[in-house]
This record gives sequence, structure tokens and C-alpha cells, in this order.
Amino acid sequence: MGDLISFFIDFVLHIDKHLVEIVSNYQNWTYAILFLIIFCETGLVVTPFLPGDSLLFAAGAVAAMDGHPLSIGFLVPMVLIAAFIGDNTNYTIGTFIGSKVYEKDYKLIKRKYLDETHSFYEKYGGVTLVIARFMPIIRTFAPFVAGVGKMTYKRFLMFCIIGNLLWVNIFLWAGYFFGNIPFVKNNFSIVVLAIIFISFIPPVYAFVKQVYRSWKEKKGEVTRDK
Repeated sequence: MGDLISFFIDFVLHIDKHLVEIVSNYQNWTYAILFLIIFCETGLVVTPFLPGDSLLFAAGAVAAMDGHPLSIGFLVPMVLIAAFIGDNTNYTIGTFIGSKVYEKDYKLIKRKYLDETHSFYEKYGGVTLVIARFMPIIRTFAPFVAGVGKMTYKRFLMFCIIGNLLWVNIFLWAGYFFGNIPFVKNNFSIVVLAIIFISFIPPVYAFVKQVYRSWKEKKGEVTRDK
């Protein structure tokens, strides 16, 4: 288990080098590998740990390199389709399972992730699907919770398309135009960590704000009791 975690951390931090190796070894099959990873990261609630933002950034950077078969013109629509199918799969599963998923904490579906995503829906409504696209973990659970909450498919579809268009284009094109700048290329691990750090700011802020609000409410109740 420790070796698997170490490999995963190394893969994420050096995702550009690993992606170059994958392209060298599998050539055009790399598209299928990327499609599968993006689909699983967005479509299966049991795989929220898979790389998303950093993978797209690295894929864009590799596509800009000379001598590699990856095409940015093919990557953009392919990733859009993978993310779209993933979102809709997740939404369908959520609709099918329904509120039963909230009855207990499953081994592979953490209740706290569902609660965090639900709180975002409470605050931002359907726009959560767009905001969540840029937030690891919550990105995976947002379509699922939308399905559980019986969001109308027409409304879900609109926010799903907007979120995917923004997410895919921003990270792929950012990697394409900036991924091979000497500073970025020589400090790719730091860039990946920065992307991950920035992505986690919104959920961490929301969590801290919620805890602080609960503490204030509890303190107010104690004061009233006195």
C-alpha cells in the first residue's frame, strides 16, 4: 500500500515526465488512456483521487512539444466528451441510488464528501456544477449529488456543459501555451503543487467558514442558556 501511495505521489508531481513516457510507449493509445482517466475521475465517485487539473495542464504542455503525436485540436474535444460522459454517468448513478446513499457511510463513498458537496449546492445552487469543476474531489461528487437531489436533467445539462467547456479549455490551453516556458518546465512539480493548492482553497475556505459559523451558533446557544 505504501509503495502504491509513493508511486501515485511521484506520478502526480512528475506528471509531465510520466506523460511523455506514456506517449513514447503507447503513441496514439495515449488518447484512450487520458480519456479513461478523465472519465473515471469525473464519472465514478470511488475515484476522486485521480489527477484532473494537473493532467490536463501536462497534456497541453506535451501537445505543444515537437515530435509528439498528441494534438491539442484532438485533445480538447476528446477530453470534453470524456468529462461530459463522466458527469452524466455520475448523475445517472446518483438518480438511481437516490437518498439511500445518505443513510450510512460507505467504505468507498465518504459521507463527508457528500455533505461538503451538498453544502455547496445549498449556497450556490446549480452554479455549483461550474464551480466544482475547478475543485478536486468535489468535482467528482457534484454530478452525483445533483442526481441524488433530483436536479432536473435540463438544468444539470446546461451547467455541466458550461463547466466542462471552461475547465477543459482553461487547463489544456494553459498547458499548451505556458507548459514549455523554461521556468515552468524546470519547476513543473512546483507548478503542479500550486495548481492543487489553489484548487483546494475554495473547499477549505467553505469548510472553515462552516465550522466557524457552527462554533458561533453553539456559543450563542450557551450564552442564551445562561
